[in-house]
Amino acid sequence: MVEKQLQLVSGLQLWRWRNQAIADAIACDIASAEVDWLLLEVAGLDRLSLRLESFKERPEIQMALPLEDLEQLWQRRLNERLPVQYITGVTPWRQFKIAVSNAVLIPRPETEYLIDLAVAAATNSGAAPFLNSGYWADLGTGSGAIALGLAAALPKATIHAVDYSLEALKIAQFNASNLGFDHQIKFYQGSWWEPLADLKGQFSGMISNPPYIPSRTVTTLQPEVVKHEPHLALDGGIDGLDCIRQLIEISPNYLRPGGVWLIEMMAGQADTVRTLLQNQGSYCNIQIHADLAGIERFAVASMK
Repeated sequence: MVEKQLQLVSGLQLWRWRNQAIADAIACDIASAEVDWLLLEVAGLDRLSLRLESFKERPEIQMALPLEDLEQLWQRRLNERLPVQYITGVTPWRQFKIAVSNAVLIPRPETEYLIDLAVAAATNSGAAPFLNSGYWADLGTGSGAIALGLAAALPKATIHAVDYSLEALKIAQFNASNLGFDHQIKFYQGSWWEPLADLKGQFSGMISNPPYIPSRTVTTLQPEVVKHEPHLALDGGIDGLDCIRQLIEISPNYLRPGGVWLIEMMAGQADTVRTLLQNQGSYCNIQIHADLAGIERFAVASMK
């Protein structure tokens, strides 16, 4: 994570660095927009001054780190495929800017739709009144992004966020405190529902973005993912469904009748997940939802 120790650089120096960085990005098949995204964070520049290149005329620009260090990090982006979010230590997600490190997955934009689906389930005309309040579980919270989204969207609810990784929980707790949600989100270390055993049968809803990539597929993902993101949060076993099977089987012990069960999954898994939910016998109103790319990405069900 970038340390916020202010360094001074001339606008001309930074303009020259930006031009070279953009050329290098294009040569390495990396989106050139990442250069400006990086400068928004480390140099405090705005999009207009970047687009017009007006910052070039400024005698001094305060940077969060020396230009030499920025260049070293950018070379890691090019050569090691280090994600730019890990360089800056932050990423945008919904209305937030959240901290990330290589202890957590970088939250994807498509995962934001989980929050919209949770809100839709909680507020539709036939929904149980307790769905927009009470206890919600975010299982495998990682950076805490989903828990934060839920807390903001359901201000009357208490979010119980669980992760197996203590390093991930540190990031999630920092984000909750930094964004003012530490009073509404409670954090637990452990596997899935295990730390919440004392609250069996009391949850309004469960939401999870579990590992769902088949083991053999993990090493074929983009180098940014394979080399830098935590495999614990990616590898879902032989067919990618190990964790989802567990969540389907155990969740009925924790959710109230009428409670919501909601997960993200991989393309091609929807039919199997639907069948698993049907065969378990505790679920009804099973729905599959596509993401913006048309991929069947989310499964929602209610407890009988």
